[in-house]
Amino acid sequence: MQQVVLGRVLGLDGYGALSTALSASSIAHNTIVQASLQGVSRTVARAGQQPKRALRRVLSHHTAVALALGALFWAFSPVVARALGAPHVTTSLKTLSLVFVFYGLYAPFIGALNGTKRIRAQASFDILSATLRTLGMVFGAALGARLLGAGQGPFGAVLGFALAAALVLVLSAFYVGVGEAGGAEPKASDYARELGSLVGGQLVLNLLFQADALLLRRFAADAALSVGQDVTAADTFVGAYRAAQLFAFLPYQLLASVTIVLFPLVARAQAEADPTRVREYVQNGLRIALMVLSLLLSLFVSVPGELIGLVYGAEAASLGGPTLRILGPSLCFLALLGVLTTCLNSLGHAKKTFLLTLVALVAVLTSATLLARGTPLEPELLKRMALGTGLGLILAVGLTARQLYREVGALVRFKSLGNILLTTALACAVGLFVLPPSLTIFLRAPLITIVQVLGLFALRELRPAELKGLLRPPQKKS
Repeated sequence: MQQVVLGRVLGLDGYGALSTALSASSIAHNTIVQASLQGVSRTVARAGQQPKRALRRVLSHHTAVALALGALFWAFSPVVARALGAPHVTTSLKTLSLVFVFYGLYAPFIGALNGTKRIRAQASFDILSATLRTLGMVFGAALGARLLGAGQGPFGAVLGFALAAALVLVLSAFYVGVGEAGGAEPKASDYARELGSLVGGQLVLNLLFQADALLLRRFAADAALSVGQDVTAADTFVGAYRAAQLFAFLPYQLLASVTIVLFPLVARAQAEADPTRVREYVQNGLRIALMVLSLLLSLFVSVPGELIGLVYGAEAASLGGPTLRILGPSLCFLALLGVLTTCLNSLGHAKKTFLLTLVALVAVLTSATLLARGTPLEPELLKRMALGTGLGLILAVGLTARQLYREVGALVRFKSLGNILLTTALACAVGLFVLPPSLTIFLRAPLITIVQVLGLFALRELRPAELKGLLRPPQKKS
């Protein structure tokens, strides 16, 4: 809802400028938030009968880190903006340094809730944070454009974001408390090493999420300057690409539910030294993931412009529709990479996962640069960026699948893979060549999905009994 409403309030060019600022800042603050949450959660969980003392210790560490890194982000905001070819977002980036500080202080409180297994409270704060952020950004964008003048909507949005982050920080500190003095653990050096490893992994992952969007901004700005246009001419193209990303990231977000279930199952089977169950869980997990991906893939291929137009309007649909037809399948490989790396993590291969994610990042940066750099400021630039992203991810998925096969001895069964590909091709053919274009998206999309689901049932790839236990392992023989 946040992205949908902001696209309407700011227009495609303002939405593009805001997306650039958020993409750049999210690499920094998502990394520190995710690493802080995990680090504090582990520390508090290990503290036994003294979780409050452990919390006070790590809060002092995180306060220093958040303030120092926030100041660095503010100082380097102009450099980052110029490097992206977007100097007009400098003020927005400086304002987002406040978000960096507030979220850097907020994350430890949520980590404490997680470490003490207060999951409902954690979920409530997640909901509250998302709601306040959405309200702050939407109203901030509207007020910024009205009170500060044309073109100031993105700045108003990030100012609203900062105020929302400050409010949720105060509420979380009041609810959780700041712990108790007197603790000696963890030592600063030990905790810094642990937090450093978490930061490294999260930094690479967040860079991978934003690599194509940030490269696009740079190349689009260069293309605008090459024909005598201002760099702000790139905003519309960046906004259209971001609109395509909104849908293309859905596979990754949906498969998060699969990875949440799959991780403990594989880890438990591995701990019990049961390679048969490990193989079965991996095979079934990948099979389910591919079925979920195939349902979205058929829509990305068949009705990309209609999907974007439904949310962002005709201009975004015209620019972003052809892009989504390439970017959607490309980011399906990102989602699949997430499942494969989850399996490797659950088997205790975190270092290999880090290296493979780093390979994915380098591959995406390389292939996208080779394909998109130097392309004129036109829709072809968006398609080339999406294709380069996909090629890099395909390479990374291949290498990761190979590594997982070495560890487990199995991946998805060839028969299942063939059935899923066949039903996907059938659904795409129906969407592209059978259903009339005049049919509304509210009918076309469900009909395409129904055709594919029926195909999976007809090929017995999906059976009614499986709906109650898709990940159920084989029963051990007595």
